[in-house]
Amino acid sequence: MTPEDIEQLARRRANAKLGWYMHALVFVLVNAVIFMMSRYAFGDRPWSVYPLLGWGLGLVLHAVSVFVLGSGSGFRERMVHKERERLQRERDKG
Repeated sequence: MTPEDIEQLARRRANAKLGWYMHALVFVLVNAVIFMMSRYAFGDRPWSVYPLLGWGLGLVLHAVSVFVLGSGSGFRERMVHKERERLQRERDKG
């Protein structure tokens, strides 16, 4: 990889992580407000758990896409490396 490629990949990874951190911050702030509303404004009904669970699932999937499957992640790089080796073995046989 050239230094420019490394710089571009580093920026893309940093932006993806920053995007997740912002998503997590908004998740915490909004769900805190929703919890307070459900607790104090609308009685003691635990309806705030439903948006928390739904959005929480989205946040977890976002984390997986950024930290596990994201561009340049170790998992993805290992898969690409294995696939490249398999294709090279097939090419060398045939």
